[in-house]
Amino acid sequence: MKKTTFLIVGKHAVLEALKNPNRKIERVFLTEDAQKKLNRENQNLNLFKKINVFYKSRKELDNLCGRDETAHQGLVAEVEQIEEITLKEFIIDNKKKNINLLALEEVSDPRNIGSIIRSAVAFNVDGIIVKERSYPSKSKLLYKSASGGAEHIKIFQVSNVNTALKYLKTKEFWVSAFDVSAQKDFTEHKWYGKNILLFGSEGYGIKTKTLENADFKFRVNMNNNIESLNISNTVSVVCHHIFQSIK
Repeated sequence: MKKTTFLIVGKHAVLEALKNPNRKIERVFLTEDAQKKLNRENQNLNLFKKINVFYKSRKELDNLCGRDETAHQGLVAEVEQIEEITLKEFIIDNKKKNINLLALEEVSDPRNIGSIIRSAVAFNVDGIIVKERSYPSKSKLLYKSASGGAEHIKIFQVSNVNTALKYLKTKEFWVSAFDVSAQKDFTEHKWYGKNILLFGSEGYGIKTKTLENADFKFRVNMNNNIESLNISNTVSVVCHHIFQSIK
């Protein structure tokens, strides 16, 4: 059965998809200028080998992208979803001593998720756990915001985040919840071993029932002028600190 396809847009998103051997690409729509620039910047790569290429004007690409105002930069690709392994398969196969996973509860904004993916890849996070019903898996905004990062990290879509956390705790993972009501600064913690970094939605935070699964509760310290950071900024700050502390 043929899989359903969707569009991703933007230079970095499309370029990394073209370079990813695990990503099935049906077609690429682009301007002639965009192709020339890509070929010039990637002279050692035959990016469009065995790819169906269709040349379009910028106006035609605008129409193809629809009304969500995603800047396509002259590049649009029609792709299939990557076949991901399950969370359990990942845990069974992974022998690393230090593993860091993000868990996002009810985070659904594609720009935020894309930015989180980008930071997670930049700072060596091993994977991201998302609630299947909240994850906009075919969003052009998500892929554009991830700037190609979606090709470099495992996304584990689960039906229930709490169930996933309980399973991981049986596999020697520690769950650290980031919540504005927490008292301890996360930089005081030793980030070795197997960790789940749990973040909730911007509007409601982490649900009370989910917080019950947390082994630790942390906050990101800041001055009193701002109550909180955007979730993608918070994730970036946390992941950068952990990356620096265990590398």
